[in-house]
Amino acid sequence: MHAVTGESITREKIRSAHEVIRSYIRKTPVVEVDRADFGLARGALGFKLELLQHSGSFKARGAFTNLLTREVPRAGVVAASGGNHGVAVAYAAKQLGVRAKIFVPNVTSPAKLARLHAYGADVTIAGERYADALEASVKWRAESGALDIHAFEQLETLLGQGTLGLEMEAQLPEAETLLVAVGGGGLIGGIAAWYGGRAKVVGVEPFASPTLFEALRAGRPVDAETGGIAADSLAPRRVGELMFPLAQQFVEGVALVTDEAIRAAQAALWDVLRVAAEPGGAAAFAALLSGAYAPSPGERVGVVVCGGNLALTMK
Repeated sequence: MHAVTGESITREKIRSAHEVIRSYIRKTPVVEVDRADFGLARGALGFKLELLQHSGSFKARGAFTNLLTREVPRAGVVAASGGNHGVAVAYAAKQLGVRAKIFVPNVTSPAKLARLHAYGADVTIAGERYADALEASVKWRAESGALDIHAFEQLETLLGQGTLGLEMEAQLPEAETLLVAVGGGGLIGGIAAWYGGRAKVVGVEPFASPTLFEALRAGRPVDAETGGIAADSLAPRRVGELMFPLAQQFVEGVALVTDEAIRAAQAALWDVLRVAAEPGGAAAFAALLSGAYAPSPGERVGVVVCGGNLALTMK
């Protein structure tokens, strides 16, 4: 693990990471609409559709940054994940011909488990929550010598996730506020580091797993509840130490949303845009749709739709 501070995660390093991974990732599109399309007061709204990224989420950015900038031993890589990080590591490992061992908790969705197996990963279900899977992965790393790729507590992971901010600023240069879902904080930490205060960055978390909300209130990362509909992507127990200084400096605050608001956001994204987001992927929009975050009349808002690993059911 790198002993670094928020100051180590700079725009220059994010730009360098982007140059390394750009041929391995997709530049995901932005869709610009009016908030009135969703029954809200009129105003500019842009969605960064990162659910269209390789492996179905933004996590591919951090996974490729790790694999392409760190030395990978013969034992391959190991990761703990609620689902999306593991899927991304498995995908990147498959593309680069590397062995991947992934530990997941039993709350991981069947859709994400299916993708892990499809990408050829060696998958072990360990415990009830992400923290249990993480403990098992640490033990495996010690036994095997595999390279650990942490979902958020790793410099390269944060730099990779920051490349989403780099793209988004170019695609939505007039956005004043960005709504970003928070689990362990890798995505919002990377985005906050890229913007550096040039736009208002607001975290969004479920009431059932308020990791960054509790950390900001306590002045340090602390344990929080780990439940709710998005527990397989937004419930790691606590945010990372590496991202926390970035959050203190560059994150405006956290809006909390209910599971019902997340479901409503999923339904609205599908009804209006035909975008099928998983619960964690729809959480940021849930803050806007439910009023947990209320923009001013002329405020230009950007929303990251960060994941779409859902099971397809045909009726």
